[in-house]
Amino acid sequence: MDRAPGVSVRLKLTLSYAGFLMLAGALLLAAVWVFLLRDLPEVSVGPGGQDVGQYALVRDFAPAAAAVLAFLLVFGLVGGWLLAGRMLAPLARITDATRTAATGSLSHRIRLPGRNDEVRELADAFDAMLARLEAHVAEQQRFAANASHELRTPLAITQTLLDVARNDQTRDTGELVDRLHTVNTRAIDLTEALLLLSRADQRSFTPEHVDLSLTAEEATETLLPLAEERGLTIETSGDATPTIGSPALLLQMATNLVHNAIVHNLPKHGTVWVTTSAHPKNVVLTVENTGEKLTPQLVATLAEPFRRGTERIRTGHAGVGLGLAIVKSITQAHDGTLTLTPRAAGGLRITVQLPAAPPHAGNDHQGNCRTPRKE
Repeated sequence: MDRAPGVSVRLKLTLSYAGFLMLAGALLLAAVWVFLLRDLPEVSVGPGGQDVGQYALVRDFAPAAAAVLAFLLVFGLVGGWLLAGRMLAPLARITDATRTAATGSLSHRIRLPGRNDEVRELADAFDAMLARLEAHVAEQQRFAANASHELRTPLAITQTLLDVARNDQTRDTGELVDRLHTVNTRAIDLTEALLLLSRADQRSFTPEHVDLSLTAEEATETLLPLAEERGLTIETSGDATPTIGSPALLLQMATNLVHNAIVHNLPKHGTVWVTTSAHPKNVVLTVENTGEKLTPQLVATLAEPFRRGTERIRTGHAGVGLGLAIVKSITQAHDGTLTLTPRAAGGLRITVQLPAAPPHAGNDHQGNCRTPRKE
């Protein structure tokens, strides 16, 4: 944005310092003037016939006062200019860092030395903002690269199948159509997951009152056939957990958590525990499952996009690698926290903590306890 040139802050501070110093000096001289003239008559003849009255004092005092004021003016301008430059030097470093960041370089940091003051707090806040921006941009770049790779894979497979069909016209078209349908379904699932992830990141939803325990029950009932097919037991328990958010996104979050717990479980006779609890300031949804023992290093990466934990995958139900990434984005969009912890006996414990709904937000289910049951 083009602006008309104005007076620099350094010059404004210099003039302010000099003006204040001149005012203080003038007041001091005025006080001395009044004090000296208070008891003197207008005309008084001293020894030797010299005039020592007020008129003589004015004649002698005025040049000295003018000289003092001139000195204060010069001293105030020079000293104010130097002091203002010293005070504004950190702001110059912040300005240089801002211009560097504007060119796309986010690795630069101010790292202002010295004790903590207002300018130091500003510089530290700017450094923290740059660090968050750098991490966010790097994450977006990784996500874009991974998404491009994931989307390219089904397209490349489709192209290969079509080339084979074109070169070998005697090949069974039924098998080709089935394989193309599978690949196309995967591409559609990936695209829908990317759209859902984008929607969660943008917080493009209208907050409503949601009972997270009912949402978890709905997700469990939807995925119950998959659990029965794999010989798993799902146990649900907990209290009503009122919160504020998007019913559709929270249902997707709970569905992803339960689906992840079912798919990454023991081959048979596994268990999934879905628990909800309410607290004064937050509500908690916990999903645990049996399974292989996991290392903390692996668990720390499971919520990253396109990280499937390949050693945990056993069937084609593993998804597109965005399940827990979507859970993380939905949780953050609702100002919550997501915690992944490996269970000592094997498997994973995932805890979602969301802000509790205010008491006046239509919390009709408060205090109703749900008894544990097995699906």
